[in-house]
Amino acid sequence: MNGDKDAIFKALSDSTRRLMLDELSDRNELTLYELTARLIMKHELSISRQAIAKHLAALEEAGLVKTEKKGKYRVIIFNNEPLKHLLEGWVK
Repeated sequence: MNGDKDAIFKALSDSTRRLMLDELSDRNELTLYELTARLIMKHELSISRQAIAKHLAALEEAGLVKTEKKGKYRVIIFNNEPLKHLLEGWVK
């Protein structure tokens, strides 16, 4: 479980990844295009879809997002379960 916690904390340490989770928590699922557009337009980030894909890999490794193919689109789905268990033992 410590490896999982390390991956979660590492994923959360980056402000862009936290913004991505903010956007996904608002909508629960977005396509890569929708997420990129929201980050660029709403948060004025200068970021490519390739850079976002790298951030998504870190979030997926931590279990914070899942991706599914829906038709011709790749849909990114927020998974908050790892966050619910992150602070167990510290916060009672």
